[in-house]
Amino acid sequence: QGRMYVRIAPHEERTFSLARLWQGLWNADPLAAFHGNYEQRDVMQEIRHRLTNYTDLRTSVRNAPSFNIGGGNSELDFVIRGPDLAMLAAYAEQLRQRSQTLGGIVDMDTTLKLDKPELRVTIDRDRAAKLAVRTEDIATALRLMVGGDEEVSRFRDVSLNEDYAVQLRLKEGDRNTLDAIAQLYVPSQNGALIRLDNLVQMESTPSASRIDRFDRQRMVSLRASVGPGYALADRIGALRGAAAELNLPPAYTTTISGRGRELERTFGEFLWAFLLSIIFMYMILASQFESLIHPLTILLSLPLSVPFALLSLWLTGNTLNLYSALGLLVLFGVVKKNAILQIDHTNALRAHGTECMTAILQANRDRLRPILMTTLTLVAGMLPLALGTGPGAEERRAIAVVVIGGQTLSLLLTLIVTPVAYALFDDLGARVKTLQGGNVS
Repeated sequence: QGRMYVRIAPHEERTFSLARLWQGLWNADPLAAFHGNYEQRDVMQEIRHRLTNYTDLRTSVRNAPSFNIGGGNSELDFVIRGPDLAMLAAYAEQLRQRSQTLGGIVDMDTTLKLDKPELRVTIDRDRAAKLAVRTEDIATALRLMVGGDEEVSRFRDVSLNEDYAVQLRLKEGDRNTLDAIAQLYVPSQNGALIRLDNLVQMESTPSASRIDRFDRQRMVSLRASVGPGYALADRIGALRGAAAELNLPPAYTTTISGRGRELERTFGEFLWAFLLSIIFMYMILASQFESLIHPLTILLSLPLSVPFALLSLWLTGNTLNLYSALGLLVLFGVVKKNAILQIDHTNALRAHGTECMTAILQANRDRLRPILMTTLTLVAGMLPLALGTGPGAEERRAIAVVVIGGQTLSLLLTLIVTPVAYALFDDLGARVKTLQGGNVS
């Protein structure tokens, strides 16, 4: 194995920035800031392309994460569990070969390597019994002569007043070949010495260099990276589909580990966070407006903003990740403010005796200016994060993209939907009161 750490040019030297633009203007070359720009992913793809020339090597190019959320350095960590190591290695190799045709999965490797030479000794118990040799003596001879014993006795050097552990083991030349081990002698119960090759059968077989376990089962991990233009969750689904096509026996199961498991758990917790945020917002709005209908009208703006937030991610080439999920949570907190301004002013006008439709139109005209001001202020506050440069700026930019896109694109729709929903719910409430009054009479 070999590792290489590649350090590329600083971020500000290979991407567009205001500093490079100003330097280009100063040097009478305003287009210099737009030339020769490249991303870290471009360098990784170029290295992968060059490494394809070495077909006898299994290589991988990985990105040093900006922060560690657990799961190691591999983006994909697909685990197969089962009882037999040889079958695990075979299934892992089949899945590795299938992954090359799925697309978007690069640098896949397996953790189970059956490449460590192992000397397997099988005792001929019938012959050992006839020669009066105990199985324990054979095992002890192999353990001491080949494996060694770290301390069979202690030696005290009086001149130095030091104690030393006495180790017992054959020299390297006498214990690392099959012929040398076969010439070992084992004592029998009648006092004779019997050569080891008269008692056992020895064969050299490949074995696993290490045995990993997951949930007390043997496992093999297939680790890979996600290629450009693909998402981690999408490639996890593709791997699960390819694993299902292998028709694994019931004793063999698959699971996701590493970052994929953290991603699924994180998004599961985010769903709970979104649900609880909606419940808490509804409770607070219901207590403030002293109504169960008006908070529902206000919260209608939340599902309207989500498609526009996802559309803004798609238009800017971003993906739904941890940063964009945080942006959605921020968007939920700010997008409902427009509806609050409209409905609060509408209720105030109706409290002074204004007719419902007139109050709705008047409230929209009165609150259009503050709605536009707050929206533009929010967008202006997010622009530094959206246009910022520096290491990791591409990932952090997703938060601003979600907030700016979701708030701006849904502005016009919420200005129309909120008054319409208010009028519909008001008519529905009036009809319910009419029906209740008719039933009472």
